[in-house]
Amino acid sequence: MATATAAAKGSRRHPRAGKRSEASGGSRRALWTAPLWNLSMEMQMGTQQSCQNYIATLKTWNLPLTGGALKKISRLKMCGEYFFVPEMRGAGVKVNLQYLQRDYSPVAEWRCVHHKTEAKRKNVQGKEWLELEEDAQKAYVMGLLDRLEVVSRERRLKVARAVLYLAQGTFGECDSEVDVLHWSRYNCFLLYQMGTFSAFLELLHMEIDNSQACSSALRKPAISIADSTELRVLLSVMYLLVENIRLERETDSCRWRTARETFRTELSFSMHNEEPFALLLFSMVTKFCSGLAPHFPIKKVLLLLWKVVMFTLGGFEHLQVLKVQKRAELGLPPLAEDSIQVVKSMRAASPPSYTLDLGESQLAPPPSKLRGRRGSRRQLLTKQDSLDIYNERDLFKTEEPATEEEEESAGDGERTLDGELDLLEQDPLVPPPPSQAPLSAERVAFPKGLPWAPKVRDTDTLVGLPRPIHESVKTLKQHKYISIADIQIKNEEDLEKCPMSLGEEVVPETPCEILYQGMLYSLPQYMIALLKILLAAAPTSKAKTDSINILADVLPEEMPITVLQSMKLGIDVNRHKEIIVKSISALLLLLLKHFKLNHIYQFEYVSQHLVFANCIPLILKFFNQNILSYITAKNSISVLDYPCCTIQDLPELTTESLEAGDNNQFCWRNLFSCINLLRLLNKLTKWKHSRTMMLVVFKSAPILKRALKVKQAMLQLYVLKLLKIQTKYLGRQWRKSNMKTMSAIYQKVRHRMNDDWAYGNDIDARPWDFQAEECTLRANIEAFNSRRYDKPQDSEFSPVDNCLQSVLGQRLDLPEDFHYSYELWLEREVFSQPICWEELLQNH
Repeated sequence: MATATAAAKGSRRHPRAGKRSEASGGSRRALWTAPLWNLSMEMQMGTQQSCQNYIATLKTWNLPLTGGALKKISRLKMCGEYFFVPEMRGAGVKVNLQYLQRDYSPVAEWRCVHHKTEAKRKNVQGKEWLELEEDAQKAYVMGLLDRLEVVSRERRLKVARAVLYLAQGTFGECDSEVDVLHWSRYNCFLLYQMGTFSAFLELLHMEIDNSQACSSALRKPAISIADSTELRVLLSVMYLLVENIRLERETDSCRWRTARETFRTELSFSMHNEEPFALLLFSMVTKFCSGLAPHFPIKKVLLLLWKVVMFTLGGFEHLQVLKVQKRAELGLPPLAEDSIQVVKSMRAASPPSYTLDLGESQLAPPPSKLRGRRGSRRQLLTKQDSLDIYNERDLFKTEEPATEEEEESAGDGERTLDGELDLLEQDPLVPPPPSQAPLSAERVAFPKGLPWAPKVRDTDTLVGLPRPIHESVKTLKQHKYISIADIQIKNEEDLEKCPMSLGEEVVPETPCEILYQGMLYSLPQYMIALLKILLAAAPTSKAKTDSINILADVLPEEMPITVLQSMKLGIDVNRHKEIIVKSISALLLLLLKHFKLNHIYQFEYVSQHLVFANCIPLILKFFNQNILSYITAKNSISVLDYPCCTIQDLPELTTESLEAGDNNQFCWRNLFSCINLLRLLNKLTKWKHSRTMMLVVFKSAPILKRALKVKQAMLQLYVLKLLKIQTKYLGRQWRKSNMKTMSAIYQKVRHRMNDDWAYGNDIDARPWDFQAEECTLRANIEAFNSRRYDKPQDSEFSPVDNCLQSVLGQRLDLPEDFHYSYELWLEREVFSQPICWEELLQNH
């Protein structure tokens, strides 16, 4: 459909936007006959008044109004964040109200903006946008872009709103939601091809650097939605361009596919010596969190940043394709399955009953009675060390059991999360190692390994072993999973050992690599800023005086008066926070997954800064609520959502209709956010014993168990994964009293060979090695960043010309105007500098 739209010049109208019946669309066609360029109030009587005065004048004169004009005035059409009232004709008066900057918030004033210059476009006068030829549409867009370069701020804003109306689908000339979405996509491709994004990027730079707006916002006691009008219009247009062009369809023409790839390249790489667009948005986030620009519309900035990262780096499906290509380049076998596709076929399990688990714990014998039996069974449960460590005996194992953890109440968990300083006052979960216990005769008679160490480094040879052993090892290697991270770590170790013989590493200039290089030196600030906003948007966070204000772009200038207005504002605020949580969680997850694929140490660098910024307790605090109520919350008004609000007449909102909400059983936005946060927490703690101990210390087990009440397969899977990695630290009593949860882990979570997660005797559970593990990882990350991204500091690796005659004989290219300032240069750089000639001559 879009191909035919782009190819045919004479008939580019959408099939649904064709002929309209007189019965259904006659009055609407008479109402929406305003030319596109007339986007403001134009009074042909020669006077310009406010909207209220104009209505009063009509009533005073008793003018006849055809088509129910007064009724249409009260029915404000709203498109996402902007209201639009179509043209109304009656008794020689033509009125067209422009956009009003509101979300769901009540309208405080009707502002009528008058700009007659838009009505003087002779090439399109008298026709609708859908009836114009493509050349006429391009000419009109070029005229709009030319008028964006004027000095007047108000005139630029008027033209930007006209471009926004085009990007939103020219809904004033459409009859259905399908038409609006179709023409929005068509107009966005047309706008990009005419250079609209570059023009709006320049305007965005101007608004970011506008010190007057920043200082004005800092002086105000309360910032409202009116302080970010220009920024919201610009970000809205850019968001629509990115989102519409990003989505691929089979019917897209070759011209559109080429435009998409060009746009992706333009956003991914530095163009005209400028930073990538994602870094500009990251700088807006940090500037907002630092308090230098509190008027920034942070919700729109985060949404645009998320979509730009998804567009440039790729979504989860594209990530799976990149992973297959990467494994093929490294000579690894292809992936057997896609985890997301496997989860789609899984069924959600019934949540474990808390009363039944409590009953099992009451029926279980006390720990004092089990202590005598535990010593005899310990040898059966002891984990054997790997055979490649010869003659190494476990000198620190004890026959006494580890301290057992009882499941704490929700109140204790909340106090632990709020006070992170309690972490230093708690006793260790594992007691210090006692003196070495005498070894049994059986262990002395049968040592673990050979009584001598190998004399060579080759531990893979199978020479002299029988044929069945050869076949067993071959089968093991065929089914052994080798990750991309293992290969990258091994290559990094080789480069560190032999930097001269292996030569300099060739790093491909991918969009992910370009983004990491740009974020490298400011990455801690970026992560802290995102987590600050996430904390402020969390439903469990308490209002504090020093917290950032994330509601600046949703609160109206005048607070609501009636109960209905207060309810509408409350819904809008909750929806505003939910969108922020969704965008931040998806953005962080995308960055971690792409950085992990690009290089494992890039992923570890971002992960460490998230952990250092208390991301783990923040996510646990987010889930320390009634998560089922959060997922089923209805913080939306369906009749005010785009594009429904642009087509249907706005009904009268009542308290009952706001309380009823929509008919959906759950909020997809909140479910998406919860799954992203669980996946983020799983990536931070996977194979990291020190971070897993943070889950235990912050008492995450009861918090995660409550999340199992949500019957959604993917959410339950990642909750069970998080419970699995900390099971060995929770004690035997917890495992016995939560057998239903243990059974669900066995049923749904992937298991690995020699994976004894259900037993608490793992030697890796020793807490005194955790700090060394994090320090080693940090040293490897710093060595990687220094080797790849820093210039070599050692002068012996760079050629130096120490011959004085050779240096003086070099020919330097000087600028053409250098001879004009030659004397000043001699005075500043030569004569005014003290030079010890004797020392200079002795050294050379």
